[in-house]
Amino acid sequence: MRGVTEPSGAEDAGTEDAGTGHDVPALDDLPLLDDLMPWSVAPLRFGRSWIVAPDVRTLRARWDRLTAAEGAEREALFRPSRARTPSSAVAALPGQRTGTARFAREPGPCPQPVRFALGPFDEQWLLPDHRLIDTARPELWRVAGEPQVFAVEQAYVPGPAGPGAAGHGAGGGHGTAGPALLVTAALPEGRSPAGRPGRIRPLFRRPGGREPNLAPGLLPFLSRRYGHEVDALEWLAWTLAAALPSPAGCRVPLPADPEVWAAGVALGRGLADVQLRGALSGSKPRLPGGRRPYVRAAVPARPETVTYDAGEETLLLGEGRISPVPPEAWEFRVGGVRVLEQWFAHRTAPAEPGSLEAIGPAGWPQEWTSELLDLVTVLALLGARDPERAAFAAAGAATREELRAAGVLPVPDRARRPASVLDHQEEGPEGQFALL
Repeated sequence: MRGVTEPSGAEDAGTEDAGTGHDVPALDDLPLLDDLMPWSVAPLRFGRSWIVAPDVRTLRARWDRLTAAEGAEREALFRPSRARTPSSAVAALPGQRTGTARFAREPGPCPQPVRFALGPFDEQWLLPDHRLIDTARPELWRVAGEPQVFAVEQAYVPGPAGPGAAGHGAGGGHGTAGPALLVTAALPEGRSPAGRPGRIRPLFRRPGGREPNLAPGLLPFLSRRYGHEVDALEWLAWTLAAALPSPAGCRVPLPADPEVWAAGVALGRGLADVQLRGALSGSKPRLPGGRRPYVRAAVPARPETVTYDAGEETLLLGEGRISPVPPEAWEFRVGGVRVLEQWFAHRTAPAEPGSLEAIGPAGWPQEWTSELLDLVTVLALLGARDPERAAFAAAGAATREELRAAGVLPVPDRARRPASVLDHQEEGPEGQFALL
């Protein structure tokens, strides 16, 4: 690929990139994602874990158990917090038809569960009842829905770098913290697997894909730089391919060479499509060469451990066996944590007897196995392409000074605040209409 240089010396500020003739800027000179994608939201805080589950049946069973209880038993099952008790009066979440009467007086019917990204690559189900969620971030709910995509910036985790990442931790393979940025179409919780807070950055500031969440002037700057009109999705694709973690936050190199940009965008589109489970291409992700993970031995009703046999490329869930599972899938980490291990833990962690969290499937559901097979494919595809990302770490990138000279920086304060969304009504506490 002409113009793309392996960044073997990128850790040295001001060194010349041998493939381009440009000086490679120091990491601290690269613009922050926080400036280029300025509106961000902190992670959600549930306050009670029973409102999330891997399957809808479990959530409905928990709701039925809670609403059948009365008095002190109902309050104990509810798990009150400072932000929410059964007597709290709150508005409905935007776009959700749920009760706004005080829960203690009138729980109402079970809310229709919605798909929700509990963690990286772990879509589960959530009861979207504002009376149950300590901090729900309503501003995110107002802009959710097609064609919205949420970029989730992972918290910085010091550690060894990814393949060829020159100390920046760009990789997601063995021995690395993992990718700095992920995307999801489902509303995300936003926390990193290690429990550190990340940042949620919607691609669009308004419903219906209107008003990109980008620094004013950034898209015209990129369009002039690369000789064609750059849109928000192209920007996001490049950022997925090139973003670098740093202690100050995610940094985004913007190369001088249009061919480097085009190559990074192509890679990023592929990464985004895999993470979004084929939503961009319309084709479900599949391993190359006709390979496909299968269940070789049935997963037991209650597997207690998950391990990996590298020689056999086999994932072992108790006595259950799934293969082939490429090593890239097993070793894929986010926030320094293996994704497959955390996915398994979310479904098998013991719960307090008698609590709502203890209500769940009697055995291992078939749909969990299907989701696991899909997840293995997704992680294997992402892990296999991870070394390609290292090539976009520098290559004569624009600095913050150049963006200031172009009028892109500093970002106006209004760009960091959510946009006003006045085209629909929202129900406030006790059935009143909320004023936005």
